[in-house]
Amino acid sequence: MKCKLAGAAGLAGAFVAGMVVATALGGGMGAAGAKTLGAAAQGQQVTVQRVISPTVTDEDIALLRQDLRARKMQVIGQNLSLSDTEGQKFWPIYNHYVKDLQGVNDQKYALLKQYAEMWETMSDQDALIYVRNWLEADGQAQALRLKYVPVVSQVLPGRKAATFFQLDRRLNMIIDLQLFSQIPLAHVKE
Repeated sequence: MKCKLAGAAGLAGAFVAGMVVATALGGGMGAAGAKTLGAAAQGQQVTVQRVISPTVTDEDIALLRQDLRARKMQVIGQNLSLSDTEGQKFWPIYNHYVKDLQGVNDQKYALLKQYAEMWETMSDQDALIYVRNWLEADGQAQALRLKYVPVVSQVLPGRKAATFFQLDRRLNMIIDLQLFSQIPLAHVKE
């Protein structure tokens, strides 16, 4: 089990290290930002000092997302230890699930891109609309997972089905955390 979890941890590191889209979409921090991170470690208030405008193309993002999907599939496969029969039943369902989830993630990436473009000039109303849209996208992802629980549990035993949903959710949380840690808060004290 340690080998399998190490693979998941390695993937998590790869996600964190490889999320160039986060910087491109939301304004990563340069040297000034690194200083504020050091201040945060010492318990001081963190301020965002500058925003980098998007420089990655939509094609770059599509390639990165394709790579992330492949890596997620690899980690899930390594941790589920499916028999041949289980794999023949599970992977088509998984592929359908990923296709459905891609639509929700398209909305999330569009929201991130929109936020990056309007962060500095965002009105209070724009900020509330953004939050509402983001929460709706999260709700759609959750509803999709709930929709697939009975489908997956028909082809996998309960523990393996639960493991799949745990892995899927954890990997998505890692990606979301990395993306959102790179964009500034809507209101930053100056």
